[in-house]
Parts: sequence; C-alpha cells; structure tokens
Amino acid sequence: MASLSLSLHHPCNSRTGFLGKRQGICLHVIPAGRVGFVRKTIECKESRIGKKPIEVPSNVTLTLEEQFIKAKGPLGELSLNYPGEVKVVKEESGKLRVSKTVETKRANQMHGLFRTLTDNIIVGVSKGFDKKLQLVGVGYRAAVEGKDLVMNLGFSHPVRMAVPEGLKVKVEENTRIIVSGYDKSEIGQFAASIKKWRPPEPYKGKGIRYADEVVRRKEGKAGKKK
Repeated sequence: MASLSLSLHHPCNSRTGFLGKRQGICLHVIPAGRVGFVRKTIECKESRIGKKPIEVPSNVTLTLEEQFIKAKGPLGELSLNYPGEVKVVKEESGKLRVSKTVETKRANQMHGLFRTLTDNIIVGVSKGFDKKLQLVGVGYRAAVEGKDLVMNLGFSHPVRMAVPEGLKVKVEENTRIIVSGYDKSEIGQFAASIKKWRPPEPYKGKGIRYADEVVRRKEGKAGKKK
C-alpha cells in the first residue's frame, strides 16, 4: 500500500499529457508501512431447534452406539446414523439431547437437522404420521384395490400405484386420500408421487393438492371486446 504527498518547494520537470507544459507541483510516491489485520473469531450461534431435549415415550426402546441410534416402538423400528459434527446422549431424566462436537457452520446446520430427524423417528415408531391429499376436478376420484391405489384423473385409463410396504392408504368420500405410516420421509415421498400425476393448475384449481395447501389462482384471459 502506498501514500501520496505533495511537494511545493522544488520544481518538477515532468510534463503532463493534457497540458503539454511544465508544472511547478510534483507528486512523490512514498511507500507506507504494512497495514496490520486483526483476526476475529466468528462464533456459531447455537441452533434454537437443536438445543431442545427430546421426550422419549415409555413404549419406545432405544439403542445407542456412538454415532448410531435405533428406536423400536409399537408401530415399527427406525434407525439413524449421525455425522461427526454432532452426537446424541441420553440424560438421566430419560430425555435425548443432540449436541455439537465442533464449532463450525456445518455443525450448526447439522445440529438442528439431526435433532429434527431424531424426533421424527421417536414420534414415528410411537404415534406415526399421516399426509392428506384432496382431489379437485369433475370426475376425479380414487379408491384402494388390494394393495394398490387407483385414481381416475381425466386420462384415458386409470392410474394405478402400488402402496409401498410400511405405508397405509385410505380413501374417504372418493376424493380424500390419507397416507399414513411411521417413516415420515417415505410418507412424504409417496404423497409427492401421487400429487405429481395431476399438480393443481392455477386457473380453476383442478388437480391433486395437499389438504393444507393454498393454491394461488390466476385470472383467466378476458375475451376481446368487439
């Protein structure tokens, strides 16, 4: 880094490219000393979700082995592997607590994520989850035939989908589909695959939507006035 100083006492014989004449003021470049930089340690904030303890119901059996946990309950059995940035411990009160092993940005992200995943497997094997979908459209209907979900969605043929093992599908009033099970991720994936056949269109709202989904509607094009 350099600094500029003006010398007014000594004439300068330099020419400027713009004026084409000698100037009485000359610029001298004086090297400046090195500028010191102060390192600042950035502390990662603790995740508000990650620091919450997890309640373990009495009907759930846990197996903890270093970076591995397995939960067994009345609805099934699920397991989870933890990355090196976080760990899970069981407190004397019986609650689970997920904590960070290092102070990094990635560890802070993993902290909240794996606390949520841990809570999901505990709730899943004890209570279970469900996802509800709604069919909207004239002639749209669904039914369960054996282990398949069959839907009429305006195509030339019915859509038939095999229900994955571990999931249950129930249809109410021919238009409401309820997907339930103990693995929240599998429920979400199967529900998304159902919706993919007929996503709700924005003009009339026809299609398959989640029960709590709000479909943003668009105004149709008005006809030209004569």
